[in-house]
Amino acid sequence: MQTKNIITGLCQKAQFLISATRLDQCPTDEGLEIAFVGRSNSGKSSALNCLTKANLARTSKTPGRTQLLNFFSLDEQRRLVDLPGYGYAKVPMPLKQHWQKHLNSYLSNRKSLAGVVLLMDIRHPLTPFDQMMLDWAQSNQMPVHILLTKADKLTYGAGRTALLKTQKELIEKWGSTASIQLFSATKRLGLDEAYQQLAQWLEISAEQEETEPQE
Repeated sequence: MQTKNIITGLCQKAQFLISATRLDQCPTDEGLEIAFVGRSNSGKSSALNCLTKANLARTSKTPGRTQLLNFFSLDEQRRLVDLPGYGYAKVPMPLKQHWQKHLNSYLSNRKSLAGVVLLMDIRHPLTPFDQMMLDWAQSNQMPVHILLTKADKLTYGAGRTALLKTQKELIEKWGSTASIQLFSATKRLGLDEAYQQLAQWLEISAEQEETEPQE
């Protein structure tokens, strides 16, 4: 079985594990997990649902509905984490501060965190929040993969132009901290590339299919 089929199969089996508001409520810090983060209107929940082919992440016309760290298990040692949407103006300031405090705590202290998927609306990339996340990733040597979401909202040419422009800014400001791709949950664009990155971070390879115990 190819690596793509393995990671796709794992994502299809994703199941809700637990929600947490603080680091000490998170699952045992072992194995590997990948966190998904983005502004509240970045299309994060739609992307997660598309990748897992399940209705795991809650979608809503009201941004900011993800107010907890939501963990989804792929197997006993691998997880995906839906982090709180950030930056929605109508969320009360005390709640924003609560999210920021515990989001920072999770990102800085979670040893099983293998990588961060940062979602940006292709029409509004590199917002101040996005730049803050990239600064944090660079200082903590944390790999980041960017999904430029809602790519279906632009023509192919405009999408490629936005990708190249954002890529150039990434190199100029953050070096090679992050990889980047186009993504559309609606059109299922960029799924293979995203799966490839997930498989790499979760240490999944085709050889694993052959590693059965010998008697």
